[in-house]
Amino acid sequence: MGAEEEVQAGGMPRIGEQAPDFQALTTHGPLNMSDLRGQWVVLFSHPADFTPVCTTEFVAFARRAEEFAKRNVKLVGLSIDSIHSHLAWLRNIEEKLAVKIPFPVIADVDMKVASKFGMIHPEASTTAAVRALFVIDPEGFIQASMYYPLQTGRSIDEVLRLVDALQTTYKHYVATPADWHPGEKVIVPPPLTQEQVEELMRSDYEKIDFYLMKRDL
Repeated sequence: MGAEEEVQAGGMPRIGEQAPDFQALTTHGPLNMSDLRGQWVVLFSHPADFTPVCTTEFVAFARRAEEFAKRNVKLVGLSIDSIHSHLAWLRNIEEKLAVKIPFPVIADVDMKVASKFGMIHPEASTTAAVRALFVIDPEGFIQASMYYPLQTGRSIDEVLRLVDALQTTYKHYVATPADWHPGEKVIVPPPLTQEQVEELMRSDYEKIDFYLMKRDL
């Protein structure tokens, strides 16, 4: 079975693969995945409208929406509820919590989009998408994916940190260490030849050993 067939059968699209295209109705009107090229995308699913954990997540994403926008990131939510349910829920959030949701939410009643992105996990729930999140680069390739169970809300700080790290490695030929944040030193890619080892050892990088060096951007 090819990668495209796996995705259509409900398999999870892998890091480095082209994100599956789709056509969907959202709270902001029709949306195609291909329409989002040229910007970063954070596509995230939630199990159901009018549920407590999902409500806290949507409020948290909305309150940080400007931070994502500054990074050229388009937020897109998704659940398998109807467009009418979405609209009612977003109105309820605005009325009860005084937070307006500024990003589109896909109405995926037929589960076509959720299936393409592997968001339906039958062992967790046969009727709801798990908390899946994909970071997609401007060329449409998946750079990261995260899965959370139905009962656990996501950390928006970690999503932003992940986006910062991915954009840094996307732009520069570097890696980022554990718990990295912008402004901290990055990791120099390890050498692949003896010549590269000698070249790196002559550099002014911070050297822990020949395979682990750090530098400022």
